[in-house]
Amino acid sequence: MENYCAGRMRRCALPPALLVTFSDRLLIRQRYGGFTLAEILVVLIVIGIAAGLAYAQLDRDPRQTLEREGRRFAGALEHAALLAQWKNETLGVSASGGAYRFWRRVSDSEGERWLALSDDAVLLPRTLPSPLIAAPQAYAGQPVPGETVLPLVPSGRNEPYVIALASSEWQLLLTADPLNRVALIGPVPR
Repeated sequence: MENYCAGRMRRCALPPALLVTFSDRLLIRQRYGGFTLAEILVVLIVIGIAAGLAYAQLDRDPRQTLEREGRRFAGALEHAALLAQWKNETLGVSASGGAYRFWRRVSDSEGERWLALSDDAVLLPRTLPSPLIAAPQAYAGQPVPGETVLPLVPSGRNEPYVIALASSEWQLLLTADPLNRVALIGPVPR
């Protein structure tokens, strides 16, 4: 031990087997209990995404759903009115319960009748989300029954009409003027 310590340091009290330098510490792997920072971050991100999805599913505002569906329906109504003018044919719209659909007026050997539209992606039948219902309220200032098909004529001069979209608590009115502009009124409490 004297020979070992003599050339290296003045005082050497440890035997060579117990003498550990800083460079030796870098080579020794110590095992600590716990998690790495990366593992903790992954868990926090997963929890954050799950909480965000749960919040989005549980805290839906029925007014937002009503407005979104109203804008979609209004766009489809304006599209149908323009399509009727462009193709020079009478189209129609019906709304009852939780759905609405668009129609084409056809003349054949049986007379005139409404045929469901299926050749335009915007005007395909639409089922509304669960709590919503749709119903026509008025056509040309007069009340109309629920199963009525409201016509959209090729001249573009349509009678004003009102269609209501409603949930259990809120109602949104889609009002169309003679120039085929559809305005949304609401949502207002029912």
